[in-house]
Amino acid sequence: MEHQRDTYLDYAATTPVDPRVVDAMLPYLSDVWGNPNSLYRRGREAYTALEEARERFARVIGAEQPGEVIFTAGGTEADNMALLGIPTRARPDGGHIIVSAFEHHAVLEPAHELEKRGYEVTYVKPRPEGYIDPDDVRAAMRDDTVLVSVMHANNEIGTLQPIAEIAAIAHERGAYVHTDAAQTLGKVPFDVTALGVDAATFSGHKIYAPKGIGALYLKRRTPMAPLIRGGGQESKRRSGTQNVAGAAALATAAEMVVADLDTEAPRLAALRDCLVEGVTSTLENTVVSATHPERLPNIAHLIIKGVEGEAMLLQLDARGIAVSTGSACSSGSLEPSHVLLSIGCPPELAHGSIRLSVGRYTTAEDVEYFLDAFSPIVNRLRDMSPVYAKMFGSHAG
Repeated sequence: MEHQRDTYLDYAATTPVDPRVVDAMLPYLSDVWGNPNSLYRRGREAYTALEEARERFARVIGAEQPGEVIFTAGGTEADNMALLGIPTRARPDGGHIIVSAFEHHAVLEPAHELEKRGYEVTYVKPRPEGYIDPDDVRAAMRDDTVLVSVMHANNEIGTLQPIAEIAAIAHERGAYVHTDAAQTLGKVPFDVTALGVDAATFSGHKIYAPKGIGALYLKRRTPMAPLIRGGGQESKRRSGTQNVAGAAALATAAEMVVADLDTEAPRLAALRDCLVEGVTSTLENTVVSATHPERLPNIAHLIIKGVEGEAMLLQLDARGIAVSTGSACSSGSLEPSHVLLSIGCPPELAHGSIRLSVGRYTTAEDVEYFLDAFSPIVNRLRDMSPVYAKMFGSHAG
C-alpha cells in the first residue's frame, strides 16, 4: 500500500486547538467552574476570569475599552448580531444596507432577512481581481444608508479589502461599518481603531482556539438590538451564561497568533507561493482565481480547468490530504461558489476550484507531498473528462 502522510491544507476552514490554549482553558473546566453572574465566591472567581479575558482580547484587537468586546458562540452569531442588530436599533423603520457580494453566508443571509423586513440592500460586486473598490461603495451610498458590511479578507480567495477607506466613506454619510475579520487576526496587522470600524467579527476556531467561541467588537455608542434575549448578560447585549473557558481560550489564542505574526506570516506566504508555483508550473490550464496583490499569506485559490473540485478533493483525501473546494460551511452544496461568480468566473470554471490554506503546523514536506500527489490526480481526472477534452483536447501530461 502506498505510504500516506497526514497532510492538512485547510486551515481556513478550521484549525487544531493549540496545546497552550488547552492549558489556558483547563482551570475553568475544573476548579473555577462557577457561574460568572453569581455573587458568591465561585461566581466572583469566574467573573474575574471572564473580565480578564475580555481585557486581554480587547487589547489584542486595539479596542479602546474592554466593554466593547462581546463574547459569542462563534463568528456566525457575531455576524448576525451586527447585521440584524445595528440597523434594527439605528433605523427601526427601515433604511438602506450595503454589503459586498462575496461575503460569508453569515452576512449574506442576515442581509436577505433584512430585505424581508423592509430594508433595501445593495450588494456591491468585487472587481475581477478580487477586491471591493471604495469608489463603488461611495457610489452605492445613500442618505438613508445605515450600515456597510465588507469583510476584511475573503475566506475563499484570500484577498484583503480596503476597510479603512470604506469606513471613512461610510462615516462621511453617517453610516455604521462592520467587517468580518474571522480570517485575518494573526495573519495580517489588525486594529479596530486604526481601521475605523464600528463592529468587527472574530472566530476562535480560525486561530487555534476551540469551536464554539467568538467575539463581536462593538464600538462604544454603536446602537445594537440584542439578537439573543434572556438574562441580560454581556451588558444586556447577548444573553446566556458566558463560556468562561472559551473566553480564556480566545484571549490566549489571539495573543499567541499576534505575537507570532512577524515571523509566521512570511513563513506561511513562502509555503503558499510554493504551492501556487508548484501547481501552475506543472499543470497547464491552471490559473490563480484572483490576482489582487493584497492578500492573506496563507490562502491559495486555484482554478483547475476541466476538472470537478469535488473529484480532486476526494482523490486527495484518499491520499491523506485535506483541502477545500471553497467555504467549508457550504461544502455540502453542488452550486458553484458565489465568491467566484461575483468576480466574473464562469460557472463551469468555478466548479473546478480548489482552496489550499496553510497554518502553524504546515511544513515544506507537507507542500512537497501535496505537489507530488496532485499532478497525477489531475491528469488522471482530465483523461476521464469529456469536458476537458472538449475544451482543450487531451492533456499534455
